[in-house]
Amino acid sequence: MKRIPLIKSVMTPFPYSIDLDDTVDKASAMMTEHNIHHLPVTDKGNPVGVISARDIKRALDQNFVHAGEKEHRVKHIANLDAYIVDLTVPLDSVVLEMAQQHTGTALVVRKGRLVGIFTATDACRYLGKLLRAFFPRGSDDAA
Repeated sequence: MKRIPLIKSVMTPFPYSIDLDDTVDKASAMMTEHNIHHLPVTDKGNPVGVISARDIKRALDQNFVHAGEKEHRVKHIANLDAYIVDLTVPLDSVVLEMAQQHTGTALVVRKGRLVGIFTATDACRYLGKLLRAFFPRGSDDAA
């Protein structure tokens, strides 16, 4: 590898997403159905935040329902201060900014539209592959 890859080469493309006004139950069902832990949150198709399985669990455990509403809504419990990055940004810039912001998710956009998601799990997976490429395991690898 001669240069740092762009985020578009390591992101999860075409992520599922959920609208601000959707219910938390719908978000939870999507996460369960697709075996994911983070959902980008959109407003009229534009990415504005992220909701995690942890956010949902916390809200349901606390029986949090916003005043005037009968159901939990995504807009009331999602992180609406998401880290949003263009797909042409180098990976090192993204992971260092994620560390600086103490966030586990970056929403990846092209011309302002959601095209991918990059999570701490994606970063760990890429790091593991990179380490194996640099340090191949030999047959004499003893613990």
